[in-house]
Amino acid sequence: MERVNDAPKPPLTTTTSILPAAIIIGIAVVTLATFMIVNLVANPTVTTSTTQPVIVGGLATARSNAPVAGCHQAGSPPGNILGALLVPVHTVSAGPIVHANGGAGDYDCLAYLTSQTTAGSLLGFYRTHLEAQGWSFFSSGSASGEPQLLFQKAGTDTFYWVVGITVTHASGGTLAWTYRIYQNSSTI
Repeated sequence: MERVNDAPKPPLTTTTSILPAAIIIGIAVVTLATFMIVNLVANPTVTTSTTQPVIVGGLATARSNAPVAGCHQAGSPPGNILGALLVPVHTVSAGPIVHANGGAGDYDCLAYLTSQTTAGSLLGFYRTHLEAQGWSFFSSGSASGEPQLLFQKAGTDTFYWVVGITVTHASGGTLAWTYRIYQNSSTI
């Protein structure tokens, strides 16, 4: 075997430029900044309204929700559910507000009320007002045969909320009924 006598050579030198990577990063930053500016200009802030809808031809909404105001406690129901705490004109409380679970579980509030109206007018009042606020109607009629409507809406607190209106007695133009609002852990 013959000895190979190659003279040692220095390693090859290549210069690696970071210019292509810097150009890509620069394009990404400019694109991001452009879209952020477009987003700020094209998307003005959205203001939410808590005004009640005006329903023509039905019972008027009472100026005060005093008969059901006791159902509003610190943080419950959440803001997007509070609109359901309304009553028609000529409605008075027929007893104290009852908080059925008393803090031992899901939120549950029951009010016993009387109104100078008919069952159809009362149920129509809640059907039109709650549906106008985004509540979903899902049931009518109770197990005991009393006129009843049930509505459901997702709260901003991650719970579903149910409002139930049940007519319990009608006599001489006076209607006895219950208003119930409670927190439900799942959709119905």
